[in-house]
Amino acid sequence: MSGHVSGKLVAEPTRRRLTERQADTVRRLTEAAVEEIRETGFDGLTVRNVARRAGVAPATAYTYFASKNHLVTEVFWRRLSALPPLDDPVDDPVDTAAGARERVVAVLREITLLVSDEPRLAAACTTAMLGTDPDVQELRARIGLAIRRRLRAALGSRADHRMLNALEFAYAGALLHAGMGYTSYGEMADRLADIAELIVR
Repeated sequence: MSGHVSGKLVAEPTRRRLTERQADTVRRLTEAAVEEIRETGFDGLTVRNVARRAGVAPATAYTYFASKNHLVTEVFWRRLSALPPLDDPVDDPVDTAAGARERVVAVLREITLLVSDEPRLAAACTTAMLGTDPDVQELRARIGLAIRRRLRAALGSRADHRMLNALEFAYAGALLHAGMGYTSYGEMADRLADIAELIVR
């Protein structure tokens, strides 16, 4: 499993605030989901099978996760949330474009490579995050906001809404492109670095 996921990580799923015991149940479910995806891929994944692997009753699993899309999106959200926090935005007016580009490239690379070492999981996350159920939509909004904050901090004094929008669209498009199998997630990181060079001038 990727080092981005810690057994000590306690994060809230979409629906509720959790006691320590509930948080442990959710952690077991998300870890079991990753194991299931490794073996079956996204198509073979079911919440019931994940619950069985985690040693949790299916009815209990469904109180936390409404669907496999919800469950897999939670996996991505936890990996993103486990990234080290960024410093406050750079406000130095003489901060160079080269410095901003370097920071943006680093942010794009780290979020792109969250699941890149596991192609089946990467593809599952891309598919799941396109889901339309409300829990997925809420998590997707959290993910988008977290990514925007990281990009804004990286841009520092050069941040404006047009540049942020362009970088967000580039990331979303690249994620979809990789999810459709047109490129690997490692290659996607390199291409996003090239795009950042064009956008952050």
